[in-house]
This record gives sequence, structure tokens and C-alpha cells, in this order.
Amino acid sequence: MTIVARMLTQEQDGIPGYVAHPEGADRRPGVLMVHHAHGVTADYKIDAYRLAQQGFNVFVPSLFNMFGVTGTNHIGQGADLQAKHGDTEFLGKMDEAWRHLTGPMKSDPARTAAIGHCMGGRLLIPFAADRRELRAIVLYYPSVRDEPETPHRPRHAFKLARTLTCASLVFCGGKDYIATPAIQAPLWQSFMANGRLVEWHSFSDANHGFRHPDSEGFQPHYADLVWPLVIDFLHRAV
Repeated sequence: MTIVARMLTQEQDGIPGYVAHPEGADRRPGVLMVHHAHGVTADYKIDAYRLAQQGFNVFVPSLFNMFGVTGTNHIGQGADLQAKHGDTEFLGKMDEAWRHLTGPMKSDPARTAAIGHCMGGRLLIPFAADRRELRAIVLYYPSVRDEPETPHRPRHAFKLARTLTCASLVFCGGKDYIATPAIQAPLWQSFMANGRLVEWHSFSDANHGFRHPDSEGFQPHYADLVWPLVIDFLHRAV
């Protein structure tokens, strides 16, 4: 199988990010990958390629580029950018990315999933609540905090997760300093209340960011351990 993989830019393609897909015009299942606070780091390109080898059309939109912030990644800038742009703005950009995945990339909207890490995992919860056609989501340590709803973050995951109609796969770490174990418990209860397929994996000594080499919490053992679970889940759920 020949894989097409390349960067997209706003100037040349109308939307920035990274795509990977099998060569040919066949209609395929799609995966939208929503990045963490560091932006589209190199590991996203590797994962996109590996998912394309499994037969998926994959799009990793650069949300920060879509806000006009230059650069190929944004390590160290994520907190400031999240403070500047609220959830409604992020979800609008994710909608644009979805339309690219299911439009020009010709992915089948009825067979499409999304993967989110950290910031991206948190944002995928309201995204999935709005996008009922989404078949499945995979969340790596979503950065959910026990915080009040505000105009900046108007809908909390504790309320939204129970409304989801898609299948969910969630990875949590016992050493997560953002979504701590105390927060993970009510979040799990909310996911379980939606009545859909929920697969929840918690590792007591896993860190926030265990998947990402650019994170201080990187743990390659867990990164490798969970990848087959992701592939198996996507093939079953999508």
C-alpha cells in the first residue's frame, strides 16, 4: 500500500496541518487528530502515517496556525493560546477541519473517528456532543479540570460526557497533575452514564503526556502499550 503524507498550508491548501492517507480515490474511514497544547509535533505525523497504513484517511489540523499563529509546532505556547482563544473558537476550527476531512479528503462521514491528546482530548468531548455522526473518540489524558463553566469554557465535560452517542476509548494516568484521579472518577461516571461503548484504561504510575516525546511526562512503555488498543478499538468502532 502506498501512503500519501504531506504538510498542508493555509496559502496552498486553504487549511493548515498534516494529512496521511492511502493512495487512490476510494472512500475510506477517516480520523481527525486534535493536537495537544504543543501543536502539531512530529509524533503526530508518525501516528498519522501509521493510521493511514491501517486504511484510514487522517487529518491533523494545526489549530494554532488556523488562528494565524505561525510555526510548525508551538511548544511552550499552548497555555497562552488557550487563554486567548475560548472553546467556541477552537470548536469552530475543528468544524472546519471536519469539513476538510469529509469533503476534499473524501472520508466517509458515517465511518469517522477522532483522537485527541491533552487539550485536544478535552475539546473532543464538546465536539462529539455536537457531531452526532462521529462514530468514535479516543482520548489520551484529556485535560479536564474541576472548574466552573465560564464564557471562555462554557460547557464542562462532567455534563457533556453523559450525552455522547459515540463509542469512547479513554486513557488516564494516576500521576496526571491536570486531570487528577479525583477528577477522573466523576468523568468516568459521566462517560458510563451515556449508555454507549466505553473502554477506560487507567495506569496508576502513568504521567500526563505519557504519549508525547516532547512532554516531560513521556513514558515510551505506555506509549507503545496503548497503541494496539487504539488500532483495535478503531477497527471495531468505526
